[in-house]
Amino acid sequence: MRTDSFRDFVLEQLASLDGLRCRAMFGGHGLYWGEQFFGIVYDGRLYFKTHPDTLPDYLSQHCAVFAPSEKQVLKNYRGVPVDILEDAQQLSAWARKAARP
Repeated sequence: MRTDSFRDFVLEQLASLDGLRCRAMFGGHGLYWGEQFFGIVYDGRLYFKTHPDTLPDYLSQHCAVFAPSEKQVLKNYRGVPVDILEDAQQLSAWARKAARP
């Protein structure tokens, strides 16, 4: 899936989040809900910001850390599992958790 079409798919899946914004960054796209930066679309993958109470959900599914290069590793951003990505309702719930301050 081309990067732009994947980005469009992610935005469509998250359409229930009023005020969702997407900006080019990191060679990919950053996702914002209101003022909160909570997600990264990069190289055909989606990564969400984790918190101490959400990290176990990602770890239990062996979700990769966002690391576009050896020098740039954001350990608090993890890949979103495919089964969550394909379910708009679950994806929106995970996004809301990722976007909270």
